[in-house]
Amino acid sequence: SRVERHLWESIARHISPEQETSLEKLLEIPEGKHTSLLMALRKNPVRRSSRSLKEALERINSIRALGINLSLPLQIPQTRIKALGRVAEVCRLKTLEQMIPPRRLATLAAFVCCLEATAQDDAMELLEIMLKDLFNKAVKANKEARLRTMRDMDQKAGILAEFCLAITDSKGPVLKRLSNAYKTTSKNDLTEIALSIKETIRPPHDVYYQELKKQYRSARIFLPALLEYLRLEATPAGKPLLSACQWLKEKLKSGKAKSKNDAPPEIVGKAWQKHVFIDKDTIDLHAYAFCVLDGLRKAIPRREVFATPGWQYSDPRTGLFSGPEWEAMRPILCRALSLSAKPEPTLSALSRELDMTYRAVADRLPQNTELCFKNVKGKQKLSLSPLDANEEPNSLIELRKEIHSRLPRVDLPGILLEIAVRTGFTDAFTHISEKTSRASDLHVSLCAVLMAEACNIGLQPLIQNDLAALTRGRLSWVQQTYIRNETLTAANAILVDAHSKLELARRWGGGEIASADGIRFTVPVRTIHGGYNPKYFGRDLGLTWYNLLADIFAGLNGIVAPGTLRDSLLLLAVVLDQDTVIQPTTIMTDTGAYSDVVFGLFRLLGSRFSPRMADIGDSRLWRIDPEAKYGDFDKLGLHKINQKLITQQWDDILRLVGSLKLGKMSPKGAMQMLRLANKPTKLAQAVREIGRIEKTLHLLTYIDDADKRRKILTQLNRGEARHQLARNVFIGRRGAIYEHYREGQEDQLGALGLVLNAIVLWNTIYMEEVLKQLRREGFPVQESDEANLSPLINDHISMLGKYPFAIPDLVAQGHLRPLRNPSDDGDNSFD
Repeated sequence: SRVERHLWESIARHISPEQETSLEKLLEIPEGKHTSLLMALRKNPVRRSSRSLKEALERINSIRALGINLSLPLQIPQTRIKALGRVAEVCRLKTLEQMIPPRRLATLAAFVCCLEATAQDDAMELLEIMLKDLFNKAVKANKEARLRTMRDMDQKAGILAEFCLAITDSKGPVLKRLSNAYKTTSKNDLTEIALSIKETIRPPHDVYYQELKKQYRSARIFLPALLEYLRLEATPAGKPLLSACQWLKEKLKSGKAKSKNDAPPEIVGKAWQKHVFIDKDTIDLHAYAFCVLDGLRKAIPRREVFATPGWQYSDPRTGLFSGPEWEAMRPILCRALSLSAKPEPTLSALSRELDMTYRAVADRLPQNTELCFKNVKGKQKLSLSPLDANEEPNSLIELRKEIHSRLPRVDLPGILLEIAVRTGFTDAFTHISEKTSRASDLHVSLCAVLMAEACNIGLQPLIQNDLAALTRGRLSWVQQTYIRNETLTAANAILVDAHSKLELARRWGGGEIASADGIRFTVPVRTIHGGYNPKYFGRDLGLTWYNLLADIFAGLNGIVAPGTLRDSLLLLAVVLDQDTVIQPTTIMTDTGAYSDVVFGLFRLLGSRFSPRMADIGDSRLWRIDPEAKYGDFDKLGLHKINQKLITQQWDDILRLVGSLKLGKMSPKGAMQMLRLANKPTKLAQAVREIGRIEKTLHLLTYIDDADKRRKILTQLNRGEARHQLARNVFIGRRGAIYEHYREGQEDQLGALGLVLNAIVLWNTIYMEEVLKQLRREGFPVQESDEANLSPLINDHISMLGKYPFAIPDLVAQGHLRPLRNPSDDGDNSFD
């Protein structure tokens, strides 16, 4: 309590009387309005339209118009300010009004400090969506226009072809051939046909300006507000774009379509020049505006242009070591990551490792019957036979049947309550105000809310008015004030810790291996936090829950991404942001999740990246020594690594990796900074070169070692089995997510991951007990069969229709439930 009061008073001391008056006005309901200014500012955009983007930008201006420019004490961490600000985001107006003055002022001040960054993030995300849609519509309109004119073009091309053939096939002088050709087609007709074809032709890097111009009225809705209210900064590569934005902001106020040719020319690429420059002295303002928007469309994903202040769209370089701090940390980080301060020793070690691996694999090629070299269109390519299916031994099949027949039948609420008693994971859920007082039977309310989120059934089926812990008011209060990303992460760490200590779990793995994969959900509501993909989501929006699963079947972390983004952009974040006792050193993924940059980053961070390689025939192999001979691999035309680039960027590589390792830099920011699209930075290219070395090492061992391929496939199958269990749990509303905002989506899928881990832990505990009983009965239990069991089963768990939040007294005291008698297998009742 003293710590909380000290925090409130520290913030309140920095608030002037004028600022205090402005903050208090946030809670007042203006005359003629139905809601307070605070409630209006809390409203985030959900529509994907030009007007919605304009409203989101004007919301930023409304926040700044409050005039509450606070400078909070530097000693208060940003995480504490964000946590305090979230209280104002979720609490009811009446609750805020009833707070004591220091706490109310501190809460509102923290809310205002975080609100501008949040509002700018919302506007940037919607801007990114709108720009993508704007240019995609232009491409689509161009294709449709070309299809409509295809018939006319065929006729005109046919006439032109006949004219050319008449000239080339006829004998005699050129003039005579031309004269004969003009008898069938006049000169004017040919001129008209040629001009028509020229207008239809599109250059390889066309910007589709004719189609974009038709959408200028839509872009004009948000363009002035975008240039006026969004506070943007840039890296050196993005500075010309900011200058162009500032120039365009001044010129658009005139309302003219043309302007004097004094605009910053750096952003006008070759494809845009013919549209922007009318002549030497005049430019087309509309074309220049679209040229600027095209630049923003490309620069925002790479974070060459970023919002300030902001969270998600902030400067990706924030947190990078620099100056004296970096000089002091460099030797420590080099020792921790086993890297050298100078590039030469590390490159020499990589060169030796690559050379030895090439030679060892080449020597074993005659014994590798699953690998062969094929000639495809004059090029040598590798071909690897698929793995044969493993036959399950009868002993494993019988053991699995015995376990399934003896596991107690139980309702899902009973599992959550029992695991709460055994592990105390509900203690990790703290009130959003960080108060430590606990309501009676709070663990029951928490388990009910977690089940409502994980099963996607809402609170209504769980409400029991005769129990104080399950009333609507209690459940709604718990959902708003206890369920958030921080508490879900802390509770999950408790479950993973408990699971890792079980003897059976240690037979499945040691925690050194983990796999990452995504499961997709449709989002059939208005939201900007979703993406289109007809293949997976039909006509609705959708999202991907990308999660990390350890080899002991424990889910370590999960990230929500709109649509179906490339997994490689999320992989680093899902691995580095997880905070459990399990620290995997080998990460396995499916084919779509790998890129050279990801290979390089994992190698530099001291881990190994081991994706399944489905397209091995198209994969490139790289070498360092151009003179080395590697037998049959020389047929593939091995590519050479650019060591000079790595040497030049070595210090920046160490700074990047060190900042990531110590958590000073966001993994998502690092991946955005290292994007290779369009114009990759020298740093990104250098990391890619290291990644090419690591990828070649992985490919060589992958094609040489069938056991490695089998391990990868086994771990990926475990991830698929977990996704199937997730589908079985997430049964409500046809498996679709109806949350409009990212926080709600993250909380719901975080609860799903927590419940999955609770099921896995419960199953593992009782599977251990069944194995003990089988051994006492003399059943032959082999260790190899135990290693192939899976806790991702749910036939004995009831998830639908019955939600009793009560467990037997003995179970509540920490005892296990009695196992089922196999002879009573016909009894389908649940405890």
